[in-house]
Amino acid sequence: MATVKRRPTGARTSQRKQRQKPVRRRSLWWRILRWPLRWIVILFVACVLWVGLYRFIAPPGGIYLATEAWSRGGITQDLRPIEDISPRLGRAIIAAEDARFCDHYGFDLDAIRDAIRRNEQGKRTYGASTITQQVAKNMFLWHQRSWFRKGLEAGFTVLIEALWPKRRILEIYMNSVEFAPGVFGAEAAARHHFGRTASALTPTQAARLATVLPNPKTRSASKPSAFVKRRTRSIMAGAATIRAEGRDKCVY
Repeated sequence: MATVKRRPTGARTSQRKQRQKPVRRRSLWWRILRWPLRWIVILFVACVLWVGLYRFIAPPGGIYLATEAWSRGGITQDLRPIEDISPRLGRAIIAAEDARFCDHYGFDLDAIRDAIRRNEQGKRTYGASTITQQVAKNMFLWHQRSWFRKGLEAGFTVLIEALWPKRRILEIYMNSVEFAPGVFGAEAAARHHFGRTASALTPTQAARLATVLPNPKTRSASKPSAFVKRRTRSIMAGAATIRAEGRDKCVY
């Protein structure tokens, strides 16, 4: 009769302990932060999808357009593809608002440094916002100045530059920016100020529209002040330089 050898009880217990996986306890910080982190990821994915969708469909308008429409009882806007807007206006806007539009990735660091230096010297500070940053503000955010909004603007700027081509960025900008009180977009502006379509703008008319962009509530393209006339000539020269040097290559 065969003899069955039994292992000592202590040995069996030791082997079971070795086979058992150690229980890993989450740290206190992980238990505290996991839900906020999940919501941050969800919001980030939602923003990526939101910005990506606007690459292919016409945006319905941003918060500022909605508030202007509500306060005025309506606004004038006529969306047009970039093919139906004169390249003269596109070049004039680049010359006036963002001369390095085709060369940066959403932030003009040279303009930012220049603005900081002028501010330190007590001189008049010109805006350093790029066209992409203004699209982020017009389409996805509000116009109230705050560090929180600027932070969100920077995030949306990165997403826009990553997901849209430059041509689409300029197209959305020209269709959403305000050219006169309650008048948004190039087509509505061209008809409002000059009684013609955006595709038929002359170089002077295009430059005048670009001139009013910083403050369309006090400047007029159809009734230009002496300042607007001087600024128009400067923008026309800048637009000619933009074209001659090929600095509009990312759009036209």
